[in-house]
Amino acid sequence: MSRLMSVVGQPLVASRELTAVSADGSRLHVEVYGPEGAPALVLAHGWTCSTLFWSAQIRELAGSGAGGYRVVVYDQRGHGRSPAVGRDGYSTDALADDLEAVLAAALAPGERAVVAGHSMGGMTIMAAAGRPGFREHAAAVLLCSTGSSRLVAESLVLPMRAGRLRTRITRAVLGARAPLGPVTPLSKKILKYGTMGPGASPERVAECARIVHACPRAARVAWSHVLGELDLGAGVRELTVPTAFIAGSADRLTPPVHAREIVAALPHSLGLTELTGVGHMTPVEAPEAVTAKLRELVREYVAVPAVAGQEEKEQVV
Repeated sequence: MSRLMSVVGQPLVASRELTAVSADGSRLHVEVYGPEGAPALVLAHGWTCSTLFWSAQIRELAGSGAGGYRVVVYDQRGHGRSPAVGRDGYSTDALADDLEAVLAAALAPGERAVVAGHSMGGMTIMAAAGRPGFREHAAAVLLCSTGSSRLVAESLVLPMRAGRLRTRITRAVLGARAPLGPVTPLSKKILKYGTMGPGASPERVAECARIVHACPRAARVAWSHVLGELDLGAGVRELTVPTAFIAGSADRLTPPVHAREIVAALPHSLGLTELTGVGHMTPVEAPEAVTAKLRELVREYVAVPAVAGQEEKEQVV
């Protein structure tokens, strides 16, 4: 039975659910929304999140009719409905393997799509940039609130002067093994401070809190160690498809310094959109901006036969 998405307005039902099998045999839960044959987007969520993180984008982009797109979302390994893996199964290579598996399972051979990633999802794209499966399917990319290296050293979660002490304490906080527990007013306040802008609405803070608190502790801790040692500079240079970047000016987890460095190093940069006052959770905090950029990329870089045919007909008339 298809899964209901918890979104504002009418619930959406996945048109189909798939299981992608990665290179090491890990199984990944995949959901596809929207009409078959429509232009496709593949969305990769970040650390401690799940497919639910993209609810606003699914609602706006996967509508029925000629204007609807096909939206593919999946749970990163150990998150959501994708099972946990062994200790050796958490790495940037595994992220790249998983994305290749999802693209192969959800798209037809040679089919091109816009691929977007938030935070660890963006790191997934950078890790996969040189892979044949990625290059076969990626027409354009959107990176949201992400970085390629020095994540712990550049983090602004702790209000301290940059240096070894801040880096050491930040690493300990992000990799803490303590359970997050239930969502409470205090936990929402902490989450908002660390991951969202000061103007984020209570409803959007609560939405993020429900998603993050649902992440299994083992996966949260395992991925924190991977992110703490991240170095994907080579992947940025291999990301040759047209690539846009959205970042929040108030992002404490991956401050805009990361966005500027990545955009400067991209072989085919479409520029940086910096959202004033927005924090790390851009697809939830500023869904209209993220959705608009995704729509723009699909229209520009993914073939839309039905629309093109209609335009031709209109010109003839």
